[in-house]
Amino acid sequence: MPEKLTAMWAAQFRRRLLAWYKSHSRPLPWRETHDPYAIWISEIMLQQTQVATVIGYYTRFLTRFPDVASLAAADQQEVLTYWAGLGYYRRARQLHLAAQKIVSDYNGKFPRPIADVLSLPGIGRYTAGAIVSFAYGTRAPILEANTLRLYSRLIGLREDPKQSPAQAQLWEFAEHILPQTGAQVGVVNQATMELGSLVCLPKEPNCDICPVAMLCSAYATGTQADIPLASKPKSFTPLTHALVVLQRRGKTLMRQNQDGAWWSGLWDFPRVDLTQQWSSNFDDKQLDRSTYLTLLEVAFEQQLGLHCRSSRFLKTIRHSVTRYRIGLHCFSARLEAGRLPDQQIWKWIDLSLTPDIPLTSTAEKLRKWLVLNPIHHLSPP
Repeated sequence: MPEKLTAMWAAQFRRRLLAWYKSHSRPLPWRETHDPYAIWISEIMLQQTQVATVIGYYTRFLTRFPDVASLAAADQQEVLTYWAGLGYYRRARQLHLAAQKIVSDYNGKFPRPIADVLSLPGIGRYTAGAIVSFAYGTRAPILEANTLRLYSRLIGLREDPKQSPAQAQLWEFAEHILPQTGAQVGVVNQATMELGSLVCLPKEPNCDICPVAMLCSAYATGTQADIPLASKPKSFTPLTHALVVLQRRGKTLMRQNQDGAWWSGLWDFPRVDLTQQWSSNFDDKQLDRSTYLTLLEVAFEQQLGLHCRSSRFLKTIRHSVTRYRIGLHCFSARLEAGRLPDQQIWKWIDLSLTPDIPLTSTAEKLRKWLVLNPIHHLSPP
């Protein structure tokens, strides 16, 4: 950390920051409480998710699960249903597990010591610091995407901020700017995140309205656009999957993803991996129907034990999972006579109604599309 960032510098930084925050902070529901449980829920939801998206989910989730006990006692399927659409479902499973640990190990009360908070599933250093500083005023630094960018510019960091040496500098700086004690600790942490989110933007920071621009090393040297240093781009692996819409008597067949698979516990249209059989550059405009539909039927029998007769191509949905880029090609088909291979993981649902089971995000997209674009054939009873 640069030597010029003295205690006097930190005090001036806090004065400017807090004056700005008082006038410009957004009225978000999780900022209106000191309940560690509610703050915890918001912080987990906000991971890799936009604020505007989270607000509705946050309100619905707390209405159904208002405290640790109600969340711990719930069935995981119901928790996933209330989470459905937010993505990264491991967060919801860990919330559920952590709630059960709080009930069993802490008598149902959210722990206060940061070491105990860190022991809960799904909680890392940033999330623990946010919870204890917002709820209890504990002097705990935070470092997430917005503050990482803000702090890197403030100290003129010329290294990759995601590497260990730079991370150590940033965490040290995050602690340096906090007051020693008092309720202002949490407010400073909130304000730095807000400043990073609204002003210190990734590509075009609004330095002309930044309350701490005069204290910023990057602004002084005109290097805002170069800081933080971009990490090396990730390499992605293309995958080709297919979904099949099978309908009978006005209902559609869904399958639950099993433990150890992607989207474990969530429901999806029957899906198969066709990466080896189909080109990763599959193009529906160039679709050789007879070839691809035959391969699809074979794959469904081999991978799912499901006998179906493919009918027609519907649409393509593209999405990402970790380092994978998936082309998801959707077809309609008729289910041939015979029993489903495992009755417990299959279910016929009415797509026109809001499902009472948690769907994968792509299944929900396709469900909504099918409601607007119904398939006019039904499998024989």
